[in-house]
Amino acid sequence: MRIGVISDVHANLPALEAALDFLRAARVDEILCLGDVVGYGPHPNEVIERLRAEKIPTTLGGHDLKVAYPSLGATGGEEKEASLAWTREQLTPENLVFLKQLPPFLKLDTPYGRLRAFHGHPEDPERRFPLEEAEEILARLRARLVLAGGRHVPILKRYAGVVLMDPGSVGLSLSGEPGADVAILNVSKEKVSARTFKLPYEFGRTAFDLKAWGLPDRIAEVIQRGAL
Repeated sequence: MRIGVISDVHANLPALEAALDFLRAARVDEILCLGDVVGYGPHPNEVIERLRAEKIPTTLGGHDLKVAYPSLGATGGEEKEASLAWTREQLTPENLVFLKQLPPFLKLDTPYGRLRAFHGHPEDPERRFPLEEAEEILARLRARLVLAGGRHVPILKRYAGVVLMDPGSVGLSLSGEPGADVAILNVSKEKVSARTFKLPYEFGRTAFDLKAWGLPDRIAEVIQRGAL
């Protein structure tokens, strides 16, 4: 079984298009999205509509949560707040409903065993997965494959037969170079092999749209550098 994994699209349509085109060409059996569909980027409706059209299972991310439920309060940071407020104004009613209906977890049966996927911490999509507590958390999850988005940098670790992965970020990678991060898992009954990819895309188009919509310049800088 071949599973494509994406996360942290952050309303960056050219990056999402590159990621999905690549994974379809790779003939994966399933594509999973680990949340943070919106926030920061200039294409929230277009990204949601592409995920809906492709019927890609998607978990709830911290930014998705804040956009869908603004009463949860400020998240901190002027740029982040500005992008979230702008996103709320742009979303169509149908796409807002999509965010509100995103599940906190995805589950999938694989030849290797049960897979669980989520954004950030299994109990809170706004928290980062704490690697120092990984063994304890993985024991509670009772899965052999655990996918946790939110770090914006690809990570692959193994703990006593359990595979833990963050595929990085499609739309706002912080791995040190620009591009869209994606991962492919090759899963058999005996083992899991994983590979991550850095895909080129027209980030200049995203930067142009950010500027056109009056979104913070800092976001475009991060996208074009692949780093804070």
